[in-house]
Amino acid sequence: MRPIHPSADAGGPFIGAKLRSTRMAQGLTLAQVAESTGLSKGFLSRLERDETSPSVATLVQLCQVLSLPVGALFAEPEIQKVSRAEAPRINLGGVHVEEHLMSPRGEERVQLLRSSLEAGAHGGHELYTVNCDVEVLHVISGAVTVRFADRAIRLDAGDALTFPGREPHTWAAEDDAPAEVCWVLVPAPWSGSA
Repeated sequence: MRPIHPSADAGGPFIGAKLRSTRMAQGLTLAQVAESTGLSKGFLSRLERDETSPSVATLVQLCQVLSLPVGALFAEPEIQKVSRAEAPRINLGGVHVEEHLMSPRGEERVQLLRSSLEAGAHGGHELYTVNCDVEVLHVISGAVTVRFADRAIRLDAGDALTFPGREPHTWAAEDDAPAEVCWVLVPAPWSGSA
């Protein structure tokens, strides 16, 4: 005999984590959502753990309370892998550097660059700017100095530096040795599609 209220099956859509993250992002407790929907905290907790499935009416009601379009629960997230071996090689003007675009081409929210710096590599003798709000440089190996108009900051392996991309700067590998670094640019200053 089939149960009257079947539990969530292993092949069904998993919406619990999306419901929970939406609730938490709005600063709502299970008790507050339970009060607004008339559902029990226990049911909501099981729903957020994908241990039960709601009726369509319950799901619509819950989404209204959370100001979440029902369709957003079932949309596939955009997940894109870029392998280092297949990452497109780019040139942003550095000297003695091999750079690869590690974020997908066309990604506008953020850009990730992986750079292999030869001994003596540098970003140019003149200060430059990047058209982005935030730049993060993470040194994986070796050492790099970032020079600004009023100071220079040395970064060793494991260090990271965050600064406005529009702040005039340049960089250089240190200790006459190679270095590996990652740059994160937010938002992406160019689409990478050209």
